[in-house]
Amino acid sequence: MTSSAPVATTAVGREVADKRMVSSSTATAIAVADMIGIGVFTSLGFQVASIPSGFAILALWIVGGLTALAGALAYAELAVAFPRSGGEYNFLSRIYHPALGFMAGWVSATVGFAAPVALAAMAFGEYFAGVMPGAPPLLLGLAVAWGVSLVHFSGVRHGTTLQNVSTVIKVLLIVAFIVAGFSISEPQPISFLPQPGDLAYIASAPFAVSLVFVMYSYSGWNAATYIAGDVRDPAHSLPRAMFVATLLVMTLYVLLNAVFLYTTPISAMAGQLNVAQIAGEHIFGATGGRVVAALICVGLVSAISAMMWIGPRVTVAMGEDFPLLGVFSQRSRNGVPTAALALQLGVVTLLLLTQSFEAVLDFIQFSLTLCSFLAVLGVIVLRQTQPDLSRPYKVWAYPVTPLLFLGVTGFMMYYLFSERPLQSLASLGLMASGLVLFFLSKRDLARGEALQAKG
Repeated sequence: MTSSAPVATTAVGREVADKRMVSSSTATAIAVADMIGIGVFTSLGFQVASIPSGFAILALWIVGGLTALAGALAYAELAVAFPRSGGEYNFLSRIYHPALGFMAGWVSATVGFAAPVALAAMAFGEYFAGVMPGAPPLLLGLAVAWGVSLVHFSGVRHGTTLQNVSTVIKVLLIVAFIVAGFSISEPQPISFLPQPGDLAYIASAPFAVSLVFVMYSYSGWNAATYIAGDVRDPAHSLPRAMFVATLLVMTLYVLLNAVFLYTTPISAMAGQLNVAQIAGEHIFGATGGRVVAALICVGLVSAISAMMWIGPRVTVAMGEDFPLLGVFSQRSRNGVPTAALALQLGVVTLLLLTQSFEAVLDFIQFSLTLCSFLAVLGVIVLRQTQPDLSRPYKVWAYPVTPLLFLGVTGFMMYYLFSERPLQSLASLGLMASGLVLFFLSKRDLARGEALQAKG
C-alpha cells in the first residue's frame, strides 16, 4: 500500500501538468525576472577600479551576454528534444545517467533555488528600509518571500499574473531610469568608442575575473527549461522565450552600465557596492537613492516570484520518478505543486532566520556551474551518440555556439576551484550526498516493483 500511493498521486500530477498552462510570454517573463536581480546594480564599482574604460566595460557585458545567449540556445535544443520540467535533472539523466541527473536535481531541490531566494528577500528588506527608514529588513524579507509564495499557492493563473505584471513593471522602470539618465544628466568625459589601450584592458586578467561575476549577473538564462513540461507548444515557445529573454536582458545590462558611466564619475563608483544608488543621486539629486531602492525592490519581487515558480518544478519531476519522493509530485486542482513549493518556502525561511544564505550560495556556485557545463556539453554528446534523435529545434552555428559557452564556463570553474577550493569541494560533496538518496530511492522503487509483480 505504501508504494502505490505515490504512483497514484504521480498520475494526477502528470494529468494536471499535461494541461500546459504557461504561455510563451510568461516563460519569457520568468527568464527575464530570474536574470535581473541585484548583480547588475552592484558589480560595476569593482570592474571600473581595474578597467577604467567605457568601451572595455561595455565589451565585458556584451561578451557575458553572448555567452549566456549561447547557453540559452544550447539548452533550447535539449528542452525541445526532451520537453519535460526539471532543467539539468531532466537533461543529465537523459544524456549521461539518472544518477548524475539526480545529483543535479538534488542541488536544485534543496538549496539551488532557496538560497538565491533568501538572498533576494533579504536584499528586498534592506532596500525597502531605504525607502521607508526604520523598517526591519528581516521581517520584510520574510514577508515578501511568504507573500509571493502565497500567490503561487493560490493557483497558476494568479502566479502567472504576478509574474507578468511584476516583470513588465521592472523592465519599464529600468527603461525609464536609462532614458532619464541620458536625458537629464550632465555627461561625464568618457567614450564608448575604442580608445588606445582598450585592447590591453580586454586581454587583461581583471577583465577575465570580472567576466566571472558578469556571468553570475546573467544567471537565470536557462530558467524556462525548468518549467518545460508546463509550457504550451514547447517546440516553438521555449527557443523563442529563451532567445528573447536573454537578448532583452543583455540590451538592458549594456544600457544600464552605459548610463552609470555616462552620469557618474568613475572615481565616485570605483570600489563601491551601491553604484546604482550613487548614479541615482547624480541623476535625480537627493531623492535618487530612494528612487533606485524602489526600482530594485520591484525587481526583486519579480525575481523571487520566478525562482519560487521554477524551483519546485525540479522537485516535482524527481517525485514523479522516485516513489520515495512521491509526495512532492502532488499538485492541487489549480496545478500548483503544493508540497514542493512548501518545501522550498521552508528552506528559504530557515536560511533567512539563520542568516546562512550567503554561505550556502558561496559553496553551491561550483556545482551549479558544473551542471550547466555538462548540460551544454550534452548537446555535442547527443549529436554523436544519438544523431537520429528528433530535434525540432537545433542550436544556431553549431558547434561554435556550445563551444563558446563551454570555454567561458570552463574558465569560471577553473577560477572557482583555484580561488575557493574548500567551497568547491563542499559543493561537489553536496552533489555526492545526492547519490545516497538516489540509491535509497532506486532500492525503494525496485522493492515496490517486486511487490507489484508478486501481487
